[in-house]
Formats: sequence, C-alpha cells, structure tokens
Amino acid sequence: MDMVERYLEAVAAQLSAEERDDIVAELRDLILSRVEAKEEALGRPLTDVEREAILKEIGHPLVVAARYRKGPDSLIGPELFPYWLYGVKAGLLILLVVSGIGLFIRLISGTADAGQDIAQAFHGFFGSGLTLIGALTLAGAIMEHYAIRPKWLTDWRVKDLGAFGLSDPSWWGASVKSASDRIGAGAGPARRPMWRTRAMRSPRDFGAEAAFSFLAVGLFVLWWVGLVHFPGLSAIRIDGDLVSVSPAPIWAVLFAPILLYALGQMGIDLFTLIRPQAARMRAVLAILVAVAGLWLTWNIFEAGHWFTLSVGAEQARIAGDGVLLDFDRLRELRNGERDLTGVASTLSLILTWALAISAVSLVYTIVANAWRAVRA
Repeated sequence: MDMVERYLEAVAAQLSAEERDDIVAELRDLILSRVEAKEEALGRPLTDVEREAILKEIGHPLVVAARYRKGPDSLIGPELFPYWLYGVKAGLLILLVVSGIGLFIRLISGTADAGQDIAQAFHGFFGSGLTLIGALTLAGAIMEHYAIRPKWLTDWRVKDLGAFGLSDPSWWGASVKSASDRIGAGAGPARRPMWRTRAMRSPRDFGAEAAFSFLAVGLFVLWWVGLVHFPGLSAIRIDGDLVSVSPAPIWAVLFAPILLYALGQMGIDLFTLIRPQAARMRAVLAILVAVAGLWLTWNIFEAGHWFTLSVGAEQARIAGDGVLLDFDRLRELRNGERDLTGVASTLSLILTWALAISAVSLVYTIVANAWRAVRA
C-alpha cells in the first residue's frame, strides 16, 4: 500500500462516516500538491523518506483528524477547568477528613496492627479520590461536549464567592480558629443571642455552607450506592479480635428513601448556590427535606436493631430503646466493658442519643426555616 494512502486511512478511521470521504479527498489533494511541488523543485521523484517528511509536516493522523472533527477539542475546556479543579480540591479535602476519622476510630478501637490500618486508610483514600476525580471528569466532559453551562457559571456575584475557600486548606484552618474565637467570646457577658446571630447571616454564609454540604452529601451518596468505599466501616477490632459489622434489615428497607433524602438535600444546596437570594423558597424546601429527615429518623429508631457485631459464633446487637435516653447512662459511658457485648452496648447508647439529637436538630431546622419563610 502506498505511504500516502496508509496515512489517509489512519486519518479516516478517526472521522465520522458522513464527512470522511470529503475530508480525505481534500487532504489527499493537499498532500499530492505538496509532493508534486517538492518533486518539481528537486527535478526527480521523492524517496520514501522525503514523502514521510511531508506527512510529518502535515501532522499526526490523530491531530489532523481533530482539526476537522466537530465539537470541543479537549475533554474539559479552559472555561470549565477551574470549576473542575475546585471540585477536585474541595472533594479531596473532605475525603481526607472522612478517611482520617475512620482511621482514628480504628486506632482507638484496640487495633492489633496500626500499620496495616494506616495503609488501608491510604488505600481507601486514593481509591475514593480516583472515583471522585473520575465522576467530576465525566460530568465536566458531558458539560463540555454538549455545551451545557449552568446559570451559576455565568450569572455570578462577588458576594457569593465565599464558598470557593473550601478548596483552600488554610481557609479551613482559619475557619476553625474563627469558630473557636466566637465560642470563646460567646462565654462573656456581651454574648449575642444565637437566634439573632443566625438570622443576620448573609447569603455568602449560606453559599459557603451549601457548597460544603453539597460536596459532603455527594460523597455520602457515592458511598451509599457503593461507588466509594471506606476501610474500617465493615470491621473493627475489639481486644485484638477482628469483629465484622453487619447492617440490620432496616437499612435495606430504607435504602431508597435515604438516597432520595440525600439527593433532596443536594438539590437544596445547589438551589442555594444558584439563587442565594431566594430565602423564602430555600426555607420552604428545607422544611420539606427536614420533615422527610424526621420520618427517616423515627423509622430508624423504631426499628430498634441497627447493626450486628460478630466474631466467630458470638454475636451482639447494636440496638436502641427509649430507656437509653437517660443522662445517668451517659455518665457511666466511660465505665463500659471492652468486650463484644460491652462495645455493642456502648455503641447502642451513642447511636440512640445521636438519633435523638438529630431529631431535635431537624425540629429546630423546621422551626427556624418557618420563621425565615415568614420574614423573607
């Protein structure tokens, strides 16, 4: 086969069938005209090396085909790349925090091999990070290919830019310090009422919270559907024994409602980022999601059985009951046994109180947002 024809076939393989013939014909004319001009200048036929040099001047078949191909020339273009980079940085920071918490839990649970736990934490972080980057890249590629540009990409305001500090580690440190200072100052006689402080928050504050919440809940959704895995959640060590943690049937029953609840929260966060000034609509949506959260919390609490700890033939249930909502039991928490039954009892107490606090928080969310909806 002639060298030129082989080159043209390589280019044609990268083009769509509808436009392939016309482009190849145009490219063939270009190549042959250059060959003829070179032969006329030299006064002799070109050697294979000289023909190949002309083809190299025109470019690699992949590059040449890209010049004729319709659509974007890159997976994520320069307009979307900064947003992609922000999502990657902020998401990886959240992943790092979650992995650190999981590692901390494993280390304080009496692990027999801390080095292995640390290695598994790093493995889980890198695996989850690659999944996160892949998901963001896929979303960015779809937006680039179909020229999708959400309103918040173009219709932005300076006062809504506070959320972008989430991708800066120093911003997190400054935020923690600022929160500590506010708590310390709040202990003095000039402390401002909490309800008044929250009511005076600016749209920028809501935007920063919404951005963090969107990324955090999005990470939970990826874990909930099995796309992201965190080591240390399915097994813990108690007195050197590896104990498996099995979910109770209630989690399978509520799998879809919990997923919808999380997606609803992400929808509110996205709405807050796009329309930070729509206070009344945001409050109404938050009330609806909080009511759904209360329903989920009640059903989880009513199920009673949440997890099962197993080591060999021995099992212990992590289960809740209203009698655990006793402050005297909390005071005795540090005196709990370190065996399988004792750890299960301790976790039962902690999760029962966590659900109770969650319910109170959701009720407060409903009341606070009802007040905002009235005042907006």
